[in-house]
This record gives sequence, C-alpha cells and structure tokens, in this order.
Amino acid sequence: FRIVGTTLAYPALYDAKLAGGAMWTQPMQAVAGADVVSQLPLGAQFAGSHGLAGGGEVHDKLKYTAVGHLQRCGCVLDRLILTSTESVWQVHEKESVLDEADKKALQAALDEEGREITFGLIQYTSPLAAVTFPRFVNTSTEMQAAAPALEITRLFRMLGVGTQVLQAFAAVLLVVAALSLWMSLTQALRERRGDLAMLRMLGASPGKVAGLLLFETLLLACAGWAMGILLGHGLTSLIGYLLAQERSLVVSGALWLPEELVLLAGVWLLALLAVAWPLRQAYRLDVLKQLQSR
Repeated sequence: FRIVGTTLAYPALYDAKLAGGAMWTQPMQAVAGADVVSQLPLGAQFAGSHGLAGGGEVHDKLKYTAVGHLQRCGCVLDRLILTSTESVWQVHEKESVLDEADKKALQAALDEEGREITFGLIQYTSPLAAVTFPRFVNTSTEMQAAAPALEITRLFRMLGVGTQVLQAFAAVLLVVAALSLWMSLTQALRERRGDLAMLRMLGASPGKVAGLLLFETLLLACAGWAMGILLGHGLTSLIGYLLAQERSLVVSGALWLPEELVLLAGVWLLALLAVAWPLRQAYRLDVLKQLQSR
C-alpha cells in the first residue's frame, strides 16, 4: 500500500470520515484506508519501503504508528496510508544521519534549501488555466504537470486497438451465438412437430403455438444474457482481487452500466432473427399431415 505524506485537507477533499481512532496530530502517526485496515490494526507499527514489489529499501529506523481507520468511500483513500508530510521528511532525514557531523550538515542543508514537496494537487479556477498551466509547468520548470483528463485520453488511445479487437471478437461471438440458437431452434422444432400438432388438434391457434415458441426463445435469450453478465462481473471481480493483491491496482466488477440493458435488447433482437424461420414453420404447420405421419 502506498504511504502518502500530506495534510488534513487531502482526506477532507473526499469528505472522508473516521471508522475508528483519530486523525494524526504529530509526525509518524498514520491513518489507514478501508482496504488497509485488515493488515494494519490500531496501534500497529510499520516501516515504509521503496517500490511496489518486495526487495526495495526499507526505512525501518523510524516506524509509523497506526492511529486511525477511515470509513470506506469508494475512492482512492481506501487503498492509501495517510500521514503528515513531516513524517516522510523525518523518515528520510533520520536514515541519512549517522553522527553529529551528519546531523549538522543536514540541518545546514535544510536551512539553506528547505524541504521538498514532491506532489501537488491543483484545482483550476478557469478553463483557460486548464489549457495553459500544464504547458507552462512542463516547458518552464523542472516539474511535470499531469492533467487527469488528458492522461486518461492518452491511455485509451494507447489501448484503443486492443479495445477494438475485443469489440470485434464480441460481435463475432454474438453472431455465432445467434447461428447456434437458430440451428438449435430448428432442430427442436423438427423434434417437437408432433407435440405442436397435438396442441393444434386440442384447439390451440397457430398464433398461440408460434407465441409459445417465441416465449421460449426470449426466455432462453434472457437466461443467456443473465449468465453472461454475472460471469463477466464475477470474473472481473476475481481479476481485480488478484491485481489488488499483486500490484495494488483496483479493478471492480461491482460497477453496473445502463448499457448492459441495451445489450439485453440486442440479444433479444438476435433471438428474434434466429427464431424467425422456425416461427414461420410452426405457424404454417400442417396438422393433419403431421398426425398421419405419426
């Protein structure tokens, strides 16, 4: 989990609330997000290290103490350990101090250059600033500006080819599923002609027989859609869990989109196209000929 040295204004930005303990009041106190709570109970001490994988440099000479837990907010705070900026400064300063001479040299450097802030969250007050300020920072300073909207667009552009391939593959699967459904319905109708003829003989109209077949087809399509949606969300949640354990990346399968209902309409449309020919055969079934053949 990432350790963020910040101020109390950062959790307030997300309207974060405490689930237990308290916010930090002095350096080396930390507050854990909801996903960290199971591994970091109140009062636990821990050390920071470099890198997201094992084997990085560990700052174990000065340890943090968990003093609070945040309620789940469904935001980035759930996966963070928050502490004061002074805590991060102290950890790195203590690591570099070996004796009194080092301590004096460090204090002199701090008095001359001051401590660093390595990350800042900036909110624009005008659309023009959103366009000009990142360019100004990247061209006129040694810092780097990253606009979330632009970075997300760039990421989607990089993944665009893969996304298009997946969409094309999904379309092919839908067509194959429609053909499979058509063949299954045609075969089922051939095997059930005798039963349908008996229904007609008992007084069922051609429309009722065709409606029965149509209802079965749409019910089958709904069942397939529901199974596909549930499997998709379940597998996405499993992948998200594995990524969270291995790479501290979060992919959620709990997000339901309105487009999934549009997908149901598309599935029904394919089902109607697949059942059109079997419906025609059921509607025009010759009852007398079918009963004589039995």
